[in-house]
Parts: sequence; structure tokens; C-alpha cells
Amino acid sequence: MKRFNVTGLCIKEKHYMVDISGKISKIMTLVDKGHYFTINRARQYGKTTTLYELEKSLPEEYTCISLSFEGVGETMFSCPEAFCQRFLMHVSDFLEHTDNDYAAQWLDETITDFDLLNRHLNKLCKDRKIVLMIDEVDQTSNNRVFVHFLGMLRAKYLTRDRTGSYTFQSVILAGVYDIRNIKLKLINEGVYAKQVEEGKLYNSPWNIAVNFTVDMSFAPDEISSMLIAYEADHESGMDIARISEEIYKYTSGYPFLVSRICQCIDEEFEQDWTIKGVQEAVKVILSEKSVLFDDVSKNLENNNEVYDFLYSLLIVGESKDYISDNPVIELCSMYGYIKSRNGADWPGKTGPVVITNKIFEMRMSYYFCSKDKNVSRLDSACSRKLSQEVARGGVFDMELCLRKFAEHYREIFTEKDMPFLERHGRLLFLSYLKPLVNGQGFYHIESEFTDLRRMDVVVDFGADQFIIEMKLWKGEAAQEKAYEQLLGYMDKKNMEKGYLLTFDFRKEKAREFSSEWTRINGKDIFEVIV
Repeated sequence: MKRFNVTGLCIKEKHYMVDISGKISKIMTLVDKGHYFTINRARQYGKTTTLYELEKSLPEEYTCISLSFEGVGETMFSCPEAFCQRFLMHVSDFLEHTDNDYAAQWLDETITDFDLLNRHLNKLCKDRKIVLMIDEVDQTSNNRVFVHFLGMLRAKYLTRDRTGSYTFQSVILAGVYDIRNIKLKLINEGVYAKQVEEGKLYNSPWNIAVNFTVDMSFAPDEISSMLIAYEADHESGMDIARISEEIYKYTSGYPFLVSRICQCIDEEFEQDWTIKGVQEAVKVILSEKSVLFDDVSKNLENNNEVYDFLYSLLIVGESKDYISDNPVIELCSMYGYIKSRNGADWPGKTGPVVITNKIFEMRMSYYFCSKDKNVSRLDSACSRKLSQEVARGGVFDMELCLRKFAEHYREIFTEKDMPFLERHGRLLFLSYLKPLVNGQGFYHIESEFTDLRRMDVVVDFGADQFIIEMKLWKGEAAQEKAYEQLLGYMDKKNMEKGYLLTFDFRKEKAREFSSEWTRINGKDIFEVIV
């Protein structure tokens, strides 16, 4: 029986998989044209599975060589001779399963440098269309020997149309990091010394690669292809189109997250293929440890620029344009944390920056809440008794939650806190909210609508959903517009009630809060001003 797989290679015969034949067809076009390219996508984004499916799809006219640098160790990159011999050995090992005679031709103990390897490849590539694929290529991104190997491939590519010069039909490198910038990375890290002959400018060892613009995320109809196969085996009666859309709503098609939600529903929630089942799976993902989220935490901890950029985008609400030349934006995009609002998940597209998906939004916002030292001042306010009052009988009382927050906010924070609160006050409400919904619900920030003036938060609790707009006071006219914006979002979500939390930092304003229900256009809005 097939199952959902979230670790390693996915195989059609064993696992439920999204139909990626359309993506493979687009990649085949690049191969047919003889292009060299890199597949740079975030961790657990289906790179290995894509290479495997491409390998199986190549016509007989092609000879495929598929390698991985994961786990090969440091010895291979200790010197050119070691690399050349290990490379030839790995190629021979791969080919011996399909062509023993040709596999044997690759082995040659006299190949001790890249010039000799270059000559050797001329003979091996003659009269053959060879597609070389190397997975986990960034495992070696700090090694200058590999830089020289790339330089050799680049030189062969540039001369491949000359008489007597033969090389690979296509070379595909897959990894998280963009290998085209590897030399600059090595120079900055102090592990590569620029040669005198390179002068002020130098060529990237991989500037021959064409841009890889195939969208590797899963659209709702692609998610449906996996659920159709599942339904044929299990006959659960799910509404495939609706569940696909719900999964996409939280994941934006991030391959690991899509499969993990499906795996949770199938194996942990007794095949509850409903909206509630999807939400329960999201709760599990938000609370569990995984390689993906360990990487998120590590990258936030180890790179202050990444931390500050994502914090200002997600929590402060600063609007930022997607400029791929910006190193921080490029890095966050490479990690898979952001995209442009037009939906692109590759560099070069313009538009406002948004967090890639709702699960990342939630996980990052939880992380930021846990790191802020001011949050501890609200911890005592979020007592177990309060949690029971706000979430009594499995029903969340959002009005009471906002009133209590306003009371504690007024009691705990003073005028001296205003400079911090004006920029970070909304983080405090998210921190206050989290333990109240924890275990029974979750919240996410609608980053698509976030800016310095407003931030939309959606809380899912049981069967109920709440829309809260948080705003900074910018005058009466802006406040009227806030109502219009909230009403528009309520219409979009088909909600009859909405909530507005306004932070008012006017110096002349008394230290008090106000709260009231207002009915506008047949809808009810509860506003709290603190």
C-alpha cells in the first residue's frame, strides 16, 4: 500500500505523489537546448525527487549520469587528483548498472589534474548526449577544488562547438545555495585567494548557467492529482478540490508541508479529510521539531540581517519591494522564506515581499514572540484561569480576550515604554494571544495585507474563525479607512463579526483604553483602543 513520504526520495510505486510531469516537461526543454543550469530551492523542496523523475523521463538518445555530493567526505576535495579520481569512480559506479563497457572507460588512474580530465572527457563525450546531474552540490560550496572543476566545465561549455571539443549536453546542479556566486562567497569567507591574473573583475565559475524559472511549488490542481490517487485506494469521500485548496491556503504549495499535512491526516487523524482535519494537521506541524524548522531557527539565530529583515516585515509591518540584487532578500528567498506578492519563488521578479506561506508566518511569529524580553512582562497576565475564561467550553471569547489585553497593557506598561511599543507593540498582542489559543487553535498574520499602518491577524479556534486588524493611530481619517479595510476583508472571508485593535501613542492621550461594538453595513466590529 502506498503512503505519504516526507523524508528523502519519493517514488511513484511506493508513495503518493503530486503529478509533476508538467514541470519535468519544462526542464526537458532546457536539456534539449543544451543548457546548463542550477536548481536552487529551499530545503525539502523536492529537488532530489525532481532529478529522479527527470532521469526516468530522459529519452534513449541521452546518457544520464546522476550523482550526489552528500556524504562523500572531505577526501574527495583535498586536491585535484583526489577529486578527479573520485569523480570518475562515482560516474563509473553509476553507469555500470546500465552499460558496463562504457562505465569501465571512465576509469583511468593517469588522470591527476583538471587538464587531463578535460582531455579525458573529450573522448568520453564524443558521439553521446550526456546529461550530468549533481545533487546536494552546495555540500562542497566552501571548497576551492570544486571551484576549479566548475571552471573546467565552463571552459568546455564555451568551446564545445569547436571541432574536436566535446563535453556534456547539459549539466544540472541542485542545492540550496546558488553555485553561481560560489567564488565571491569563498573570497568573503577568506578561503579563496583571488589570483593576480583575475584582476579587479573575475568570471563566476558558473555564469554560463541559464536562469531556472520552473515553479516547483504545488498549485491546488497539482495537489489534487495526489489526492485523486489516494482516493482511488481509500474511498474516503473527501471533497478533493476543497481539501486541495485548504492545504494550499496554509502551505502555498511548499512540497514538504503539503506532504506532511497529508501524512498527518492519513496516519494520525484517522483519515479525517475535512477542513478540521487540515487544521489539526497544521497544529501538529506548528508544534513539532523538524529539519526544516530547525534550519529556520538556526538561520534566524546566526544571521542578524535575516532576523531583522523578517522581523520588520512580519511583526513591524514594513513594506519592502522584492529587489533580488539586495543580498538579504536574495538570501531569504534562497532559504524559501519570502517571495514577491505576484507568487514568484525565484529571484528576478518584482513586487512587494511577503512570507512564503502561512505556516512559515506562524512559526516565525511564534519564534519572535519567544525571543522578545518584553514579552515576559505579559506572561503572568496570561494565567491558566484567564485561559479558561477566554476559551470556556471550547469556545473562544475574542471580545473578552481584547478587553483583558487592554487592561493588562495599561497596568504593565508606562510612558517610558512608548518608544518600544510604538514599533513593537503588536508583537505584545501576538505574544499575549498565543498561550490563550495554544493547543486548541492557532493564529496567522495575513502578510499580504500587512504594512506599517495595519496588520491583519486571523485566529482559528475549533470551528470558529476571528479576524483582528491591528493598527497604529494615524488620525480620524485613517481610522475610518481602517473600518473600510476591515469590512472589505470580512466580506472576502464571509464573516459577520470583526475586531479592531488600535495602538494610540499620542502624548496627550490619557492612560486608558476604550472598547465598543459598532455596526456598519450590516456587520459588527468590536474596537479596542489602547
